[in-house]
Amino acid sequence: MWCIQTIDTEYRDRMYDILNLYEENYNPKKPLICLDEKPKQLLRDKRISIPIKPGSSEKYDYKYIRNRTANIFMAVEFKAGKRVTQVTKRRTMKDFAQIVKILVTENYSEAEVIRLVTDNLNIHKEKSFYETFNEEEAKQVLDKIEFHFTPKHASWLNAAEIEINVMISLNDIKVNL
Repeated sequence: MWCIQTIDTEYRDRMYDILNLYEENYNPKKPLICLDEKPKQLLRDKRISIPIKPGSSEKYDYKYIRNRTANIFMAVEFKAGKRVTQVTKRRTMKDFAQIVKILVTENYSEAEVIRLVTDNLNIHKEKSFYETFNEEEAKQVLDKIEFHFTPKHASWLNAAEIEINVMISLNDIKVNL
Protein backbone atom coordinates (compact mmCIF):
# COMPACT_ATOMS: atom_id res chain seq x y z
CA MET A 1 0.00 0.00 0.00
CA TRP A 2 1.21 3.49 -0.76
CA CYS A 3 -0.15 6.80 0.32
CA ILE A 4 1.59 10.14 0.17
CA GLN A 5 -1.03 11.74 2.36
CA THR A 6 -1.62 11.04 6.04
CA ILE A 7 -3.51 7.84 6.72
CA ASP A 8 -6.25 9.16 9.00
CA THR A 9 -9.39 7.53 10.44
CA GLU A 10 -11.50 8.28 7.34
CA TYR A 11 -8.83 6.75 5.10
CA ARG A 12 -8.65 3.59 7.22
CA ASP A 13 -12.44 3.27 7.50
CA ARG A 14 -12.92 3.52 3.74
CA MET A 15 -9.97 1.25 2.98
CA TYR A 16 -11.21 -1.49 5.33
CA ASP A 17 -14.77 -1.10 4.01
CA ILE A 18 -13.54 -1.85 0.47
CA LEU A 19 -11.19 -4.65 1.58
CA ASN A 20 -13.97 -6.28 3.62
CA LEU A 21 -16.28 -6.18 0.59
CA TYR A 22 -13.58 -7.86 -1.50
CA GLU A 23 -13.28 -10.65 1.11
CA GLU A 24 -17.01 -11.48 1.15
CA ASN A 25 -18.37 -14.54 -0.63
CA TYR A 26 -20.03 -13.97 -3.99
CA ASN A 27 -23.73 -13.11 -3.77
CA PRO A 28 -25.56 -12.58 -7.08
CA LYS A 29 -28.41 -10.81 -5.25
CA LYS A 30 -25.92 -8.27 -3.86
CA PRO A 31 -23.25 -7.98 -6.54
CA LEU A 32 -20.09 -6.05 -5.83
CA ILE A 33 -19.42 -3.82 -8.82
CA CYS A 34 -16.44 -1.53 -9.16
CA LEU A 35 -16.90 1.47 -11.45
CA ASP A 36 -14.32 3.83 -12.86
CA GLU A 37 -13.85 6.00 -15.89
CA LYS A 38 -10.94 7.31 -17.88
CA PRO A 39 -10.55 9.81 -20.70
CA LYS A 40 -8.83 8.50 -23.81
CA GLN A 41 -7.34 10.38 -26.74
CA LEU A 42 -8.57 9.17 -30.11
CA LEU A 43 -5.52 9.06 -32.32
CA ARG A 44 -4.97 8.32 -35.98
CA ASP A 45 -1.63 7.50 -37.56
CA LYS A 46 -0.20 10.40 -39.53
CA ARG A 47 1.85 8.12 -41.75
CA ILE A 48 0.78 4.82 -43.27
CA SER A 49 2.59 1.87 -41.71
CA ILE A 50 4.40 -0.72 -43.81
CA PRO A 51 2.76 -4.08 -43.12
CA ILE A 52 4.53 -7.16 -41.83
CA LYS A 53 5.92 -9.57 -44.43
CA PRO A 54 8.09 -12.68 -44.27
CA GLY A 55 11.46 -11.77 -42.80
CA SER A 56 10.45 -8.19 -41.95
CA SER A 57 8.43 -6.75 -39.06
CA GLU A 58 5.77 -4.07 -39.40
CA LYS A 59 7.21 -0.59 -39.68
CA TYR A 60 5.32 2.35 -38.23
CA ASP A 61 6.02 5.90 -37.15
CA TYR A 62 5.23 7.60 -33.85
CA LYS A 63 3.55 10.57 -35.57
CA TYR A 64 -0.19 10.78 -34.99
CA ILE A 65 -3.14 13.10 -35.41
CA ARG A 66 -5.38 13.76 -32.42
CA ASN A 67 -9.01 13.18 -33.36
CA ARG A 68 -10.79 14.29 -30.14
CA THR A 69 -11.18 12.48 -26.88
CA ALA A 70 -13.70 10.05 -25.46
CA ASN A 71 -14.46 8.68 -22.03
CA ILE A 72 -14.52 5.00 -21.11
CA PHE A 73 -16.68 3.82 -18.21
CA MET A 74 -15.68 0.41 -16.87
CA ALA A 75 -17.86 -1.56 -14.47
CA VAL A 76 -16.28 -4.76 -13.15
CA GLU A 77 -17.87 -7.53 -11.14
CA PHE A 78 -14.67 -9.50 -10.73
CA LYS A 79 -16.15 -12.23 -8.54
CA ALA A 80 -18.48 -13.21 -11.40
CA GLY A 81 -16.01 -12.47 -14.18
CA LYS A 82 -18.26 -9.79 -15.70
CA ARG A 83 -17.52 -6.37 -17.06
CA VAL A 84 -19.57 -3.67 -18.72
CA THR A 85 -17.97 -0.90 -20.72
CA GLN A 86 -19.58 2.23 -22.06
CA VAL A 87 -17.92 4.88 -24.20
CA THR A 88 -19.23 8.42 -23.92
CA LYS A 89 -18.15 11.72 -25.44
CA ARG A 90 -17.57 13.25 -22.01
CA ARG A 91 -17.42 12.40 -18.33
CA THR A 92 -20.37 14.23 -16.83
CA MET A 93 -22.90 13.71 -14.04
CA LYS A 94 -25.43 12.69 -16.67
CA ASP A 95 -23.07 10.12 -18.20
CA PHE A 96 -22.38 8.62 -14.76
CA ALA A 97 -26.09 8.46 -13.89
CA GLN A 98 -26.87 6.82 -17.24
CA ILE A 99 -24.25 4.05 -16.87
CA VAL A 100 -25.41 3.28 -13.33
CA LYS A 101 -29.03 3.15 -14.52
CA ILE A 102 -27.99 0.67 -17.23
CA LEU A 103 -26.35 -1.49 -14.55
CA VAL A 104 -29.48 -1.36 -12.37
CA THR A 105 -32.14 -1.86 -15.05
CA GLU A 106 -30.40 -4.02 -17.66
CA ASN A 107 -27.31 -5.84 -16.42
CA TYR A 108 -28.36 -6.43 -12.80
CA SER A 109 -32.15 -6.13 -12.82
CA GLU A 110 -32.46 -9.26 -10.63
CA ALA A 111 -30.18 -7.88 -7.90
CA GLU A 112 -31.64 -6.71 -4.61
CA VAL A 113 -28.92 -4.11 -4.26
CA ILE A 114 -25.74 -3.26 -6.12
CA ARG A 115 -22.77 -2.50 -3.91
CA LEU A 116 -20.97 0.07 -6.04
CA VAL A 117 -17.31 0.91 -5.43
CA THR A 118 -16.24 4.26 -6.87
CA ASP A 119 -13.64 6.88 -6.19
CA ASN A 120 -14.42 10.39 -4.94
CA LEU A 121 -14.91 12.12 -8.27
CA ASN A 122 -17.43 14.96 -8.11
CA ILE A 123 -19.84 13.17 -10.49
CA HIS A 124 -20.15 10.11 -8.21
CA LYS A 125 -22.91 11.67 -6.13
CA GLU A 126 -26.66 11.18 -5.66
CA LYS A 127 -27.05 14.67 -7.10
CA SER A 128 -26.07 13.26 -10.52
CA PHE A 129 -29.24 11.16 -10.60
CA TYR A 130 -31.57 14.01 -9.61
CA GLU A 131 -29.99 16.25 -12.25
CA THR A 132 -30.39 13.56 -14.92
CA PHE A 133 -33.75 11.92 -14.16
CA ASN A 134 -37.03 13.00 -12.64
CA GLU A 135 -37.30 12.50 -8.89
CA GLU A 136 -39.18 9.20 -9.09
CA GLU A 137 -36.75 7.66 -11.61
CA ALA A 138 -33.72 8.90 -9.65
CA LYS A 139 -35.11 7.36 -6.47
CA GLN A 140 -35.78 4.02 -8.21
CA VAL A 141 -32.16 3.80 -9.34
CA LEU A 142 -30.70 5.03 -6.05
CA ASP A 143 -32.81 2.56 -4.03
CA LYS A 144 -30.83 -0.23 -5.71
CA ILE A 145 -27.39 1.31 -5.10
CA GLU A 146 -25.21 1.12 -2.01
CA PHE A 147 -22.24 3.44 -2.50
CA HIS A 148 -18.79 2.53 -1.20
CA PHE A 149 -16.12 5.17 -1.78
CA THR A 150 -12.40 4.52 -1.90
CA PRO A 151 -10.28 6.70 0.37
CA LYS A 152 -9.03 9.94 -1.12
CA HIS A 153 -5.73 9.32 -2.91
CA ALA A 154 -6.41 5.57 -2.96
CA SER A 155 -8.55 4.94 -6.01
CA TRP A 156 -6.14 2.05 -6.72
CA LEU A 157 -8.35 0.12 -4.29
CA ASN A 158 -11.02 0.17 -7.01
CA ALA A 159 -10.64 -2.98 -9.15
CA ALA A 160 -12.22 -1.14 -12.10
CA GLU A 161 -9.29 1.28 -12.19
CA ILE A 162 -6.91 -1.64 -12.54
CA GLU A 163 -9.08 -3.26 -15.22
CA ILE A 164 -9.47 -0.11 -17.30
CA ASN A 165 -5.73 0.59 -17.17
CA VAL A 166 -4.96 -2.94 -18.32
CA MET A 167 -7.45 -2.61 -21.17
CA ILE A 168 -5.99 0.72 -22.27
CA SER A 169 -2.40 -0.49 -21.95
CA LEU A 170 -3.08 -3.56 -24.05
CA ASN A 171 -4.76 -1.38 -26.66
CA ASP A 172 -1.68 0.86 -26.83
CA ILE A 173 0.84 -1.95 -27.37
CA LYS A 174 2.06 -2.56 -30.90
CA VAL A 175 3.33 -6.09 -31.29
CA ASN A 176 6.37 -6.62 -33.47
CA LEU A 177 6.94 -10.19 -34.61
